[in-house]
Amino acid sequence: MSPEELKRYARHFVLPEFGRAGQAQLKAAKVLVVGAGGLGSPVLLYLAAAGIGEIGIIDDDIVDISNLRRQDLYTDADIGRSKVVAAKERIQALNPHIKVNIYQQRLNIENVLELIAPYDIVADGTDNFPTRYLVNDACVLAGKINVYASIFRFEGQVAVFNYPNPDGSRGVNYRDLFPEPPDPEAVPNCAEGGVLGVLPGIIGSMQANEVIKVAAKVGEPLAGRLFLFDAAAFSTRVLKIPKNPAVQIQSLEALATYCAVPEQDYQEIDITTYQTWKVNQVPHLLVDVREPNEYEIHQMGGLLIPLGQIKEKVDQIPRDLKVVVHCKSGARSVSAIRILQNDYGFDNLWNLKGGILAWEQTIKV
Repeated sequence: MSPEELKRYARHFVLPEFGRAGQAQLKAAKVLVVGAGGLGSPVLLYLAAAGIGEIGIIDDDIVDISNLRRQDLYTDADIGRSKVVAAKERIQALNPHIKVNIYQQRLNIENVLELIAPYDIVADGTDNFPTRYLVNDACVLAGKINVYASIFRFEGQVAVFNYPNPDGSRGVNYRDLFPEPPDPEAVPNCAEGGVLGVLPGIIGSMQANEVIKVAAKVGEPLAGRLFLFDAAAFSTRVLKIPKNPAVQIQSLEALATYCAVPEQDYQEIDITTYQTWKVNQVPHLLVDVREPNEYEIHQMGGLLIPLGQIKEKVDQIPRDLKVVVHCKSGARSVSAIRILQNDYGFDNLWNLKGGILAWEQTIKV
């Protein structure tokens, strides 16, 4: 290490369990962080500050103003920029002694094994089940340690999966906990369900802690255990995860259908076209399927019918008029349209692509 690095990591050196040997392990470690959002922000900051030698970042998203409440890796100046580009600049400014690789793309079945191959540890900071199962299964197949974390509303989870046992076998993985994935549209992500702004910082820091422990070979990692945190009650639990003999991961083929982008079976309209409709006074009804508390914060003037009330309020939706359905980002509105089309035979519905987030971005510009 350079003289500057010796000064930078001095507080690690004085830890009896850590010392220069532990810091050398961090410098030699290669960690891929999947997702540069709420969890990825604190993970990247603390891994860079700790001196992880090589960090990979994969994310295909751009920075939005709604991210800044919980993703402190970014500032107002980063709005509209690629997250991976902005993240690389920030963490290399924090620690110029690390190598940072960026992948501005979405993780999928075709690229996942190639992308994780150069890394020792994968830190999963995703917010959707298809990618979560993809990361897990790929780590099992490639023999990589998967440091997992997830957040939703007031709750968070952390665990270390596929950790090497002394006999050379591998410990439990995510499928030992949840063998089969849910319907991708059945569970909202953070954009749809909300998350307490400080929670990603808490859970992401814990996730970074586990990565550092694993990389430096210090302490006892959360292998075979699931840490649960409830910020509202400020309560914690640690659950043991038993090995599930029925779980056998042989290939990624079982995820091909689950991770595939579903065929679009609905009409869609982008925000620019919708604005043209409004300017030209095209007759239509705008339906907002978000929750009342979301509507109170910001709304586009649409008729409020929360997704959970679509069936009981179906009579309020006309069949002889164009109907544009929107939510926050476009996921719940698609679910609403599919219910109305499949169960009630509607054929006059358009999904507003990007939802109110796209509208906010447009009016800001």
